[in-house]
Amino acid sequence: MKKAVGRIYTFLIFLFLYAPILVLIVFSFNDTETASRTVFSGFSLKWYVKLFEDRLILEALRNTLIIAIAAAAVSTVLGTMAAIGINSMKRLPRRVMMNITNFPMVNPEIVTGVSLMLLFVFAVGLFGGRSLGLASIIASHITFCLPYVILSVLPKLRQMDPALYEAAQDLGCPPAKAFFKVVMPEIMPGIVTGMIMAFTLSIDDFVISYFTSGTTQTLPIYIYSMTRKRVSPEINALSTVLFAAVMALLIVVNLRTAKANRQLQEKEGGN
Repeated sequence: MKKAVGRIYTFLIFLFLYAPILVLIVFSFNDTETASRTVFSGFSLKWYVKLFEDRLILEALRNTLIIAIAAAAVSTVLGTMAAIGINSMKRLPRRVMMNITNFPMVNPEIVTGVSLMLLFVFAVGLFGGRSLGLASIIASHITFCLPYVILSVLPKLRQMDPALYEAAQDLGCPPAKAFFKVVMPEIMPGIVTGMIMAFTLSIDDFVISYFTSGTTQTLPIYIYSMTRKRVSPEINALSTVLFAAVMALLIVVNLRTAKANRQLQEKEGGN
């Protein structure tokens, strides 16, 4: 009886969470615009065709991908280096650094966005140049993506036997080569997970991008500007594409995590 009640409760929770998204996906294939919000009048792909014929949407998509790829790449490199440095610290400095690392995640996004906007405007006043644009968004996204990469890589570093790196050096391997041959393969699942998480967070960020974008438009900002005028069925199609992309990335992350855990269990079982 308890199991049945628990399953029903879980089903209702997931239904409450995903029913709006399912409705959005269904109506993205609606045939007519006039009844698109209330009645499903027929199946059609015309809103997806119009979506990819819209020059402004494609430009926003290009900006979003450039920002997400750049932010994910840079934050992955910097986050991996930071995780290695934090892992080698002593207990008290490590706690201090972890608190500093966690701060961007618990800080309200609107506070982070306004603070970064003021920082970029102040920097332009000192050094000149352009205050807000593509570069400022990329720098902002790197800022809030870094903690997630660090938190993804640190557990892998703690699971790794530190004697492996020392053993590689004892056998004549230079420090840099020992790192790339021994340490990198051990922490690679955490690096990939952090990179995908950074890409996902960057591609759908709105609040921070809104304050630091200037005249540059990303997809979330463009969708917001569309909803201020009228809710076009193209928004349903665009939201469906974004949801499918994020869902695909989450599936990849879960599959990689399951594979890594299975390999770890087999390795421990063999030992």
